[in-house]
Amino acid sequence: MTAAGPAGVPRNRREVLDEALTRLAPRLPGFEHEAVLDRALASPGLRNAAPPTAARLALIAYARHVFTDYDDLLKEGYDRDSARHFVLDDLNETLLGWGAAPIPEDEPDEVGGDGGTAP
Repeated sequence: MTAAGPAGVPRNRREVLDEALTRLAPRLPGFEHEAVLDRALASPGLRNAAPPTAARLALIAYARHVFTDYDDLLKEGYDRDSARHFVLDDLNETLLGWGAAPIPEDEPDEVGGDGGTAP
């Protein structure tokens, strides 16, 4: 289902996700903004998610993989839950810097995997 724009004109998913991401993380730099949008659009797991949900999960996954040691911890043999626990402070610091809400310690932040993307 595509949201309607002015005069009922259907808007494409990228535009809708772009608006949701801008509201979610107003201080997200342009390069990162585009990378998160690309991640949300490319993820099969986010294809049918509501735009705010897709934007949030893609933002979390992007920040986790790019701005924390999450991938290194996985390579060292940590399981996903443990790796996520150890990077939560760094992840939240990044999210807060972008004006996005942090992830509470006990909140699951994924639906069907890491934003529908790689672990």
